[in-house]
Amino acid sequence: MLTFSELYAENHRITELSNVFLYLVKDRSMCDTTCARDVFFEYKKRVKEHIELVDQKLCGKLIAYSDRDIRNTADRFLSGSVEIRKIFSHYVKDWCSEKDKVLTIRDHGKFVKETMEMFALVMDRLQRETEHLYPLIRTLEDGEKLAA
Repeated sequence: MLTFSELYAENHRITELSNVFLYLVKDRSMCDTTCARDVFFEYKKRVKEHIELVDQKLCGKLIAYSDRDIRNTADRFLSGSVEIRKIFSHYVKDWCSEKDKVLTIRDHGKFVKETMEMFALVMDRLQRETEHLYPLIRTLEDGEKLAA
């Protein structure tokens, strides 16, 4: 079972990792640290797991509803997930060596810009989940504490 408290806690953890990483990478010398690397790969793992969980457990549940507006909401979130995965995959390919678990920064300015854009995309997604998806599910489940 998945509770809303768990979802909010996961959103908070992803936000925290995002804020720490964005703070660290503004200084070029911090980009090559073990700390920055560990924060980034933890962030990457959690974002991937979170999106998969929301897609499967929440959107998967909404797709089964007969109401077209509910299904459309689920479809929008699922489409957004596909786009985030695609952009994130390209970002990781450009700036990381997943095999070696290191960041490969050739142009610090460009890296910071793309990192801020990528992380803003994820933060926007988390905000939309909190403001639209979770309340919809609460309404459908009559205010239950369980999300899925």
